[in-house]
Amino acid sequence: MLGIKYPIIQAPMGPFYTTKLAAAVTNAGGLGIVSHTNLFGVDPIADMEKNIKWVKENSKGPFGINIRVARLQIDAPELIKLIIRLRKEDPELKKRLKVVITSAGNPKPPATEFKQKDPPLIHFHVCPTLYHAKKVDDLCDGIIATGYEGGGHQSYEGVNTSVLIPEAVNNCKKPVVACGGFFDGRGLAGALAMGAAGIQMGTRFIATKECEFHENYKNIVVKSNDADTVVTQGMLGPIRLLKNKYTEEHHEILSKGEKISLEKATDLEKLLEDQKKYELVYNGEVEIGPVLCGESCGGVKDIPTVKEVIERTVRDAERIIKGMSSLIA
Repeated sequence: MLGIKYPIIQAPMGPFYTTKLAAAVTNAGGLGIVSHTNLFGVDPIADMEKNIKWVKENSKGPFGINIRVARLQIDAPELIKLIIRLRKEDPELKKRLKVVITSAGNPKPPATEFKQKDPPLIHFHVCPTLYHAKKVDDLCDGIIATGYEGGGHQSYEGVNTSVLIPEAVNNCKKPVVACGGFFDGRGLAGALAMGAAGIQMGTRFIATKECEFHENYKNIVVKSNDADTVVTQGMLGPIRLLKNKYTEEHHEILSKGEKISLEKATDLEKLLEDQKKYELVYNGEVEIGPVLCGESCGGVKDIPTVKEVIERTVRDAERIIKGMSSLIA
């Protein structure tokens, strides 16, 4: 479906940039994803166009983009229009920009737009529960089933990956990509055994040479263990972060009802002010802002190239899958 060599997708990691990372993942045989970024005082639409064109010029093979479609994400409709326009204007992008991963909201409006194009854009949506996966199964081309172990935005329900993946595979017709806690070949082999078509990794790709995250960010991921993250309150709901001074001050999680109240101007202004700390983190101040990271940080112990990560993951998965036959008498 995607035209990639290996069943590995790089997770979007907005609001941070993954432009160089996306190119490296695509060049290594996976699917690189350009993240939805909009925190640094730039026009998010022009910024996305620049990033897409950079990946096109610096990679060979298919790649995709992420669009957060939450109600608060007011730039999402314009980003959808941008993708459609760029593919219409550029024959190479029409061929290579194959996938849009939507998240954090309702995928129905973009799904309708993407299906009407020629060729149609492949559309995956991030789902944290079986309920959401079933709804997406009727709308999109694939499901990114993301368990509670994953870093970044999380659900209120807190369903773990080992439960969510078999449920989604058993109850949905569309391909299911497993996400949340994957960092090596053993995880890839396990995901395939559960019926997933492949895996999506985020935290593992942060700690790579090509990733544009600050070295302080990469190093703190490598130094962390599986108990060093916590789920706290984010702008779009719960969010998994590395524990630091920031999470000590933001340890409470609002209920869904309280979250809705954030539409009040005073609460929203306060929350938007807090988002400025993301820029500090991206520039290396990893103690005073939100450091997005999954529980898989415990298994990330080096900073190799993206190519080394992907090839090692696939090689180990192949060895493990072949060895499984010895368990059958």
